[in-house]
Amino acid sequence: MKFTVEQDDDIVIFTLKEPKLDSLNAPDVKAEMLIIGQPNVIGLIIDLSKVTFCDSAGLSALLLAHRQMKEHDAPVILVGVGDQVRNLLKISQLEWLFDYFDSVQDALGAFESVEDYSDEE
Repeated sequence: MKFTVEQDDDIVIFTLKEPKLDSLNAPDVKAEMLIIGQPNVIGLIIDLSKVTFCDSAGLSALLLAHRQMKEHDAPVILVGVGDQVRNLLKISQLEWLFDYFDSVQDALGAFESVEDYSDEE
């Protein structure tokens, strides 16, 4: 299973480096999501820009990430979501669970703008 996990302050960036998120690698992704989803993490960015195929097992891994982070009121942001994955989320009526950005930098920028706003108050 090829993936990387990086941390930018309290934000975790999980990047899948394979073209498929399916029954063969979803168990590894789920295991990693259980490790990542800790109370000190304020947001999870999942970079799917290399993923061209996702099945129900892959969708289950994304849902686990959402459940883990929701326990701490932290968002899960999907980055680089291709048409096949986006359509699977739409068909499953789960698209609304996630925020979407084109790049990791854009997603990180969204966190910075929220932090800047809350610093002003």
